[in-house]
Amino acid sequence: MPIAKVNGVEVEFEPGMTVLQVAELAGEEIPRFCYHERLSIAGNCRMCLVEVKPGPPKPQASCALPAAEGQEIITNSPMVKKAREGVMEFLLINHPLDCPICDQGGECDLQDQAMGYGRDDSRYADNKRAVEEKFMGPLIKTVMTRCIQCTRCVRFITEVAGVPEIGLISRGEDVEITTYLDKSVTSELSANVIDLCPVGALTSKPYAFNARPWELKKTESVDVMDALGSAIRVDSRGPAVLRVLPRLNEDINEEWISDKTRYAVDGLSRQRLDQPYVRKGSRLQPVSWAEALDLVATKIKAASPDRVGVIAGDLQDAESMKAAKDLFGSLGVKNVDCRQDGMALGAGPRESWLFNSTIAGIEHADAILIVGANPRLEAPVFNARLRKRWLAGALRVGVIGEQADLTYGYDYLGAGPETLSGLAKSKSDFVKALKDAKAPAIIVGTGALGREDGGTVLAAAAAAAKTFGLTWNVLHTAAARVGGLDMGFIPGEGGKSAREMAAKGALDVLFLLGADEIDLTASKAFTVYLGTHGDAGAHKADVVLPGAAYTEKDGLYVNTEGRVQMGYRAVFPKGEAREDWSVLRALSDRLGATLPYDTLAQLRAKLFADHPTFGQIDYVPAAPAAIDFATLGTKGPASDTPFASPIKAFHLTNPIARASVTMAECAAVVSGAAKIAAE
Repeated sequence: MPIAKVNGVEVEFEPGMTVLQVAELAGEEIPRFCYHERLSIAGNCRMCLVEVKPGPPKPQASCALPAAEGQEIITNSPMVKKAREGVMEFLLINHPLDCPICDQGGECDLQDQAMGYGRDDSRYADNKRAVEEKFMGPLIKTVMTRCIQCTRCVRFITEVAGVPEIGLISRGEDVEITTYLDKSVTSELSANVIDLCPVGALTSKPYAFNARPWELKKTESVDVMDALGSAIRVDSRGPAVLRVLPRLNEDINEEWISDKTRYAVDGLSRQRLDQPYVRKGSRLQPVSWAEALDLVATKIKAASPDRVGVIAGDLQDAESMKAAKDLFGSLGVKNVDCRQDGMALGAGPRESWLFNSTIAGIEHADAILIVGANPRLEAPVFNARLRKRWLAGALRVGVIGEQADLTYGYDYLGAGPETLSGLAKSKSDFVKALKDAKAPAIIVGTGALGREDGGTVLAAAAAAAKTFGLTWNVLHTAAARVGGLDMGFIPGEGGKSAREMAAKGALDVLFLLGADEIDLTASKAFTVYLGTHGDAGAHKADVVLPGAAYTEKDGLYVNTEGRVQMGYRAVFPKGEAREDWSVLRALSDRLGATLPYDTLAQLRAKLFADHPTFGQIDYVPAAPAAIDFATLGTKGPASDTPFASPIKAFHLTNPIARASVTMAECAAVVSGAAKIAAE
């Protein structure tokens, strides 16, 4: 490996690294505004100036200068210090003195680097220029006079998000960042530009003027808006969650999160269930916990076990599902299901419902077949990873299902099961590429497996995987799904599935554990809803029991690749609401089937003992040696209905998001119901 000297210290580095990267290998801090590790090099802020020998006797931009054998890099010479002070002076010529009213205050790269590398005065006394504000939609607030034209936002939207809607116009002093035709930014990842902006030009519109960073309590947790399990930080003050930010996790979300993850949090304080309710006549009336639990226990005792059912929702933690499974299992109830969408998975080896390539590992694939999934809507951060692999020029993608804009090129093969079944006989270019690929993979979505003929489609997808030697991957949309399948939260022998439980006359008592995505119009059962929001489940319920949201409890979640992750409580539950497992524990007393744990620690010990995979925190399963594809799915006729993603409105997929005013505004913009262009 080549060797360079950094301030007199020899450093080995990999060929292709820049001078900035080599200097950081040596432990030297290099200031920068435009440079970012995950974006292309722009080299336009000039803050990263260093002295390099051999070379011209002048400061050079280290971010854009390739490192070479025998170079001597000097980062702290008087020349470098003076040059950085000059650059900072130029950057501040037009920057307004907005720090006291700027939302970036306390988290501002410009503030920090002006203190560390700038002069203590300025030699310029000219009037500062002013720039007109831009409209970027309901999420991004702009104060473009503060902009230093680092172009991070332009490069992110173009390169990572794949929706080139922000650009640079004009030249010289007149240069401005703007959206094309003053339209709202429509990417599902758009708000990451707020984190990337090193000044206060792009800030969070819903969070504007709410708090300063030093006022907030910061809690590391896990996202539940999709099945990816992105690493997040929940910032709260008192009883309120004020914002969610991404945490670095190279294996899952790198440093990005979706707009829904970031902004649905205002839904945590709206339409909340904060006390028990019982339906009296046609209206739900507030009651005490004792009265509500007694009524539920009476109804369950009066019904035979085969007439009682439990459906778990998409946002549930593993502990609540374990408590429900243990309680109703002890009563002889076999009608339990965590698959509101009717997904045809749950029996067989664990690998059959996991994303076996792993999220980070998909970057090694050279050909991918996507069946019945729209990754851009179902897992936007994962879709950005697919785009990154595609941009490297080493990925061929084929799609069977919806012909949507995925932000990368793909071969459209067909719309439904017929195309999937006939894939082996196809003579298309993509099929040839699939046969020749060294690391091919298949991604099967809920749009294929959640249909009435899901079992048949599963068998066809498994046959294709076997024929072409594809790594088997299932892209889930529900944060609770893999955890539920891992613990066997599916119907027992002779038990009914979620869809069967929702049928007319199927049950006498139906217990909804945060389940809001299933149509219960036909059901006449006595319905109990344990959840967080006044959503579909609560509207149908005869008894409403208030539960805790994901930011209000410690909980385990298993993502689509089978990685068990731990979320932590940031704030306490609202009003009289309680953690779901504790409500089930109290109900078990009244049913005479007391659960054998009194604390969360005891519950987790039972969970780990019964299902050891839950004890492997932050561990991703190794790739399976082989999956017996012949055991997956069922034989039978397949419908000719095209595959369709279950997500029609990205911003409104769960009770928290549907209660969010910000998400409603985003959905209106996407649907065209709101004003899109600034007037």
